Amino acid sequence: MNLPNKLTLLRVAIIPLCLLLTMSDLNVLAAILFITACLTDFFDGYIARKQGIVTNFGKFADPVADKILVLTMMVALLARGDYYWWAVCIVVIRELAVDGLRLVAVNQCIVIPAGNLGKIKTNIQFLSILTALLGAAQWLTLTLAVLMALFTLISGIQYFISGKDLFRQDIIKQSAHK
Repeated sequence: MNLPNKLTLLRVAIIPLCLLLTMSDLNVLAAILFITACLTDFFDGYIARKQGIVTNFGKFADPVADKILVLTMMVALLARGDYYWWAVCIVVIRELAVDGLRLVAVNQCIVIPAGNLGKIKTNIQFLSILTALLGAAQWLTLTLAVLMALFTLISGIQYFISGKDLFRQDIIKQSAHK
């Protein structure tokens, strides 16, 4: 297993600790671990691209690790009353829809890597969570949550526009079997 994939797995291992610290109101420690997890996201992609060791596992596991991290932290903050229910709903719906699209793609032996808008979305999600975790000014957390929601929706739509042929291929395969 290469270093970028190990960093992705490290991010997943950090998530329960972030959750425990967040739910224990140990916000500074939770923020330090959360930032560490966010940095593993940056470095795993950077190293993989720089060293030319992009793998199908990495293309799959990296966005899944991001989703688990983001959703875990958002739900924990929501449970504490420090985050917005509508923002969590938008993220959950988008992630389930994109995962469904990815399942259709995998069925056709295609791996859909994260796009640029998805990467921007993830970084805004990280910032939004961090501001809520650290108790930043409510207007800042709200502004980032709104931006995050917009990028979440737009990047989700982008996946479906770029993946529209996946559904056509499915229809073609079904009619060929009749």
